[in-house]
Amino acid sequence: MKEKQILKEKQISEENQISKKKGMLKEERILLALGEADEKYIAEAAPSKGAGGRTPWFRWGALAACAVLAVWAGIRYIHPVESGTDTPSDLPMLTVSESTSESMGYEGYMAYDISDLTDANPWNEDTELSSLPVYRNALSHDTDFLVSGTDFDAMESFLLEIATRLSMNTDTLEITDNTPDAGEQAIITEKFEGKVPEGYFNPTAVIAEQNGIKIEVDVSMTATITFEPAISLPEGCRFTHDSSYDDILTVAGYLLETYPDLIAMEKPQMNIYGGDYNIYRQQMYHITFFETEGSLTEQILNYHFNRVAFYCNDEGKFYMARVFRPNLSDKVGDYPIISAEEATDLLLNGNYITTVPCSMPGQEYIAGVDLVYRSGKYEEYFMPYYRFYVELPEQEQEDGLKDYGAYYIPAVLAEYLTNMPVWNGDFN
Repeated sequence: MKEKQILKEKQISEENQISKKKGMLKEERILLALGEADEKYIAEAAPSKGAGGRTPWFRWGALAACAVLAVWAGIRYIHPVESGTDTPSDLPMLTVSESTSESMGYEGYMAYDISDLTDANPWNEDTELSSLPVYRNALSHDTDFLVSGTDFDAMESFLLEIATRLSMNTDTLEITDNTPDAGEQAIITEKFEGKVPEGYFNPTAVIAEQNGIKIEVDVSMTATITFEPAISLPEGCRFTHDSSYDDILTVAGYLLETYPDLIAMEKPQMNIYGGDYNIYRQQMYHITFFETEGSLTEQILNYHFNRVAFYCNDEGKFYMARVFRPNLSDKVGDYPIISAEEATDLLLNGNYITTVPCSMPGQEYIAGVDLVYRSGKYEEYFMPYYRFYVELPEQEQEDGLKDYGAYYIPAVLAEYLTNMPVWNGDFN
């Protein structure tokens, strides 16, 4: 981390100067594109740094130097080193979840430089935090991947809240679920040769449709809203999968002004995140909003858990939004956390979780770090981690496009963990 610049500020001043991903100042361009957009919305889009919060590109890489390593996932664990400090009795010990990846391949980000990547994560390396909350995942999955712990009353209530935000008539709104009908159940039963796991046909979402708007709330308390037909944006708003940062910033300003009731936040913060490239050398950015009213800890939690995201279709129209509100009712406690520097030492010691099928290549390849919550559906606890972006030298392309693999270190002090990950040549 000391060898490379790992953070990049994008600040938009009151004079409307934008420091963009290549470090170039672009004065007044965004306000001109937004027309009558309020200046405060433009300032709110200023990301704090360049590394983190992105939707990852999961893929299978050649990784020639690592080809002899294991083909699939796994990490072994050791107990943390004994400490002279007693663990407070009111803070239960935590277990780091094993093999919780939900995607094939590995988590990597393709960019020409780490500064290409951007987000509005409230945390940065200068942030002083002594503790962060940990939550127990309200949902659990059995060996057949069937979920338990669902709260359908909360799901229906959330759906009605979203419908109200969208000015739908909740008095006439019919709420259904996604239980497969008799015909679908018969086909599935035949495929299982009559041995369908108990609970396989249980619903996992509640659904309502009205006037071209469909709302679906799943068991993780994510509300997906689709619009049929998709909504065209005004001239000057280019909302495509490969729109530039400036274009996406313009669109975000428009969405913030047009859908304040859907966003429903006191102090919404634009989070224009992404900047990584796909295999066609197209740079991609995404739009979310999170609430910044409250303390820094509350902002960090809102950034990771309570978000509103907007999506375009292939025609450049706004067709879908998602409102994220996972169940954080089961708070385990506020746990002491280590610093990024201490996490670096653990990284170099091999105490990490990764889906990259290759050991960390060395300190000189550490390109960035951010603090995130791992909140996948198979996590037992939603707890903070340091995510390191490490350049994978064997993956660099002829044109200089690099691949940055993600390596995770538990941010909770080791004394509070029943296990500490140690990479053993496999990946999870």
